[in-house]
Amino acid sequence: MNTTHAYAAADAKSPLAPFEFKRRDLRDHDVQMDVLFCGVCHSDLHTARNEWKNAVYPVVPGHEIVGRVTAIGPEVTKYKVGDLVGVGCLVDSCRTCASCAEGLEQYCENGFVGTYNGPDRITGENTYGGYSTNLVVDEEFVLRVPPNLDPAGVAPLLCAGITTYSPLRTWGAGPGKKVGIVGLGGLGHMGVKLAHAMGAHVVLFTTSASKVEDAKRLGADEVVISKNAGEMAAHANSFDLIVNTVAAQHDLNPFIGLLKRDGTLTLVGAPEHDHPSPQVFNLIFKRRRLAGSLIGGIAETQEMLDFCGEHGITADIEMIPMQKINDAYERMLKSDVKYRFVIDLDSLRK
Repeated sequence: MNTTHAYAAADAKSPLAPFEFKRRDLRDHDVQMDVLFCGVCHSDLHTARNEWKNAVYPVVPGHEIVGRVTAIGPEVTKYKVGDLVGVGCLVDSCRTCASCAEGLEQYCENGFVGTYNGPDRITGENTYGGYSTNLVVDEEFVLRVPPNLDPAGVAPLLCAGITTYSPLRTWGAGPGKKVGIVGLGGLGHMGVKLAHAMGAHVVLFTTSASKVEDAKRLGADEVVISKNAGEMAAHANSFDLIVNTVAAQHDLNPFIGLLKRDGTLTLVGAPEHDHPSPQVFNLIFKRRRLAGSLIGGIAETQEMLDFCGEHGITADIEMIPMQKINDAYERMLKSDVKYRFVIDLDSLRK
C-alpha cells in the first residue's frame, strides 16, 4: 500500500510531529478510505501524553473519522468505492463473546481493538488512528454517513455523539423526562442537542455564566450555574437522568442529590484522576444509581448517525489544519473551542 502520512506522538513529552508508515494490505473484508476529516477528542490528548498510562508509542490518535472509500477487499458486501463512511473508536472485537453477540462490542469480554493504540487481532501490531491520510478497517466496523449532513460536522459524532447518545437511549431520555447534562464541551454540547431532539426537558449544568446563552441556543430549556447553591437546591430530587461529561476530577454528591428516586447519574467524562467517592447515604435513601457508559456498539452508533440525519444534527466545530494540532491541544485544555476541533486532512496531503 502507498505511504500514509500522519502526525504522531513519539513519547509522552514530545509534541505531535509528521510521521510516515504503511497501512496493511487489504484483507478480504477490509475497506480502505481516504480520511477527509477527523475530530479531536480529549482522549487523543490523554493517550498522546500517556495520562492513562497505557500508551504504546508512536501514537497516531484520532477516532472521529469521516472518509471516502477508495478500495475494498474481495469479500466486502456493505460498501463500494466512493461511499462516504465513518469510523469511530472501535476497529475490531472478538465477535464471539456475549457482549459482541448483543451488538455491544465496546464491552467485548476479550477486549475490543481501539482505532488507535490497540493491538491488531491478527498481527498484534499497534493500530494507528485518523490523524492520517488513509485508513483500512474491516467493513463490520465501518459506518454509513447520512448524505444530508456536513461531513466535517459528522466526524465528532463518532465519539462525542455516540458517547452521549448511548446513555440517553439506555436510560430512556424522551418526552416527560427531565435530563441534566453536566459540562458544555465537546461531549456536553452533543448531549444537549441529542436530549433536546429526543424530546426531554434539558437542563445544562455549567460553572460558567458565559455559556448560558449558547446552551439555550443548542437546545437547553434551563441552565444552572453549578457553583450557585441556590440554583442547585431549586432542582433537588427532580431529575430522571444526569449525564456527566466533565473530564476533570470533581465532587459528584451535588449532582446525585438532584436525582429523583430511582434516578441515574451516568459518567461519560474520563478524568486523569478518579472522582472522590460519593456519599453512600445519598444513594441509598433514594435508590439512586451511579453508573458509567462507554461509547456505543456498532449498531447503536449507526442508529445514532441515522437519528442525527433525521434531525439535522451535527457537532459545532472549528476546522484546523493538521499542522495546528499541538496548538489545538493547548486550547482544548483551556476549553477554548466551540465545541470540537476537526482536522481537515487535505492539509496533510498538501
